[in-house]
Amino acid sequence: MHKNALIIFVKNPVSGMVKTRLAEGSSIDQALEIYLELLNYTLQICKTVSNCEKYVFYSDKIETGDAWAKNGFHQRLQKGTDLGKRMSRAFEEVFSLGHENCIIIGSDCPQINTIHLDTAFEKLDNHDAVIGPANDGGYYLLGMKKQHRTLFENKKWSSTSVFLDTLKDLKALQLKTYILPELIDIDTMEDYIAFQQIQEDNKTGMA
Repeated sequence: MHKNALIIFVKNPVSGMVKTRLAEGSSIDQALEIYLELLNYTLQICKTVSNCEKYVFYSDKIETGDAWAKNGFHQRLQKGTDLGKRMSRAFEEVFSLGHENCIIIGSDCPQINTIHLDTAFEKLDNHDAVIGPANDGGYYLLGMKKQHRTLFENKKWSSTSVFLDTLKDLKALQLKTYILPELIDIDTMEDYIAFQQIQEDNKTGMA
């Protein structure tokens, strides 16, 4: 068993149940389409990372024989009444299998790449934790060498304070922490439009 473990949290892609805030600025169908794009992007990035065992945790049910399964990801189910409890239990489950370094990501970040994931695992060799702040005040990645339940308690999830509140907990626990670059999370149509603009700007700059 590899010492590193990558946990990916995904929502089952059901129309009307994913990207509800994004749907408010577009439509249920477009929200699902964008989420499927994000899911596929996350899968393509994660499947190229070779220095870890990979676990996909579904929100509602395990999708038998889907693209994650076909690419060798271990399939698990999220457990808990809020995001914090679900993440905490996922870390606990994966650490119990014998992994030494565990990182978790979602499926909302179209800027994350293999460099971020490789760096996170590398930094855990001489840091206690690693975190990647998102532009909305949350985080797109969290990594640890051991379970710290405090990081998942007393948080207002999906708020602008999650990253800073987690950083305070990391400092209070006196954990040596590495902070990755800030990236965009896609939660609203405004986020998606802003990301598309960045993509266009990058293409123009390369032309």
